Amino acid sequence: MNLRLIGIGAGVLIILSLPLAGAIAGPDFAGQGDGKGGGLFSALGLSDRSRTSPADSAPAGGPQQPGPAEQPRTDSRCGPELSSPHGVEAQTCVLVGDGRTWGRSYYRNTSGRTLDAVLTMMGPAGRTVQIRCAVGAGDEPGLCETPKEVSVGEPEGYSAVAEFAVPDDEGELLLRSGSNSPAPGDG
Repeated sequence: MNLRLIGIGAGVLIILSLPLAGAIAGPDFAGQGDGKGGGLFSALGLSDRSRTSPADSAPAGGPQQPGPAEQPRTDSRCGPELSSPHGVEAQTCVLVGDGRTWGRSYYRNTSGRTLDAVLTMMGPAGRTVQIRCAVGAGDEPGLCETPKEVSVGEPEGYSAVAEFAVPDDEGELLLRSGSNSPAPGDG
């Protein structure tokens, strides 16, 4: 495995875990001391309060303070992390959340030149969304993402492919990364 991709993955995990860390360590706004009012249990929908309306659980005569806003769940299906001998690394995913589906490609471009990326998300019944992203030269990780579209059918009916190429007349393809690509060596 490439150490840069491991670093990208670790950075992404840290960024994605911040809301969960806030829920674990966050203040227990409503129902302090009862162990059911906020924090991790309510963020995960495990408290008894998540099954009642706010009026049922409001303290009598006192103002109710809002707790942390619930974040919609986002599921992802990603292909393997790939790298090319030309200095491009990428991983492409299909994400589903809040009734919407979209494609995302995480990348790093160490080729020393600006590249073009085309991210295509294909869905059921021939639905296709495509976006073009400029990929700057440098060692910083980036991402290219399609617009979020209303989900149709099952999540397994979607796939995404990102293609990284030199932006000239020849358009030399440097790397193709897919959400359902087999891992290297899987055939």
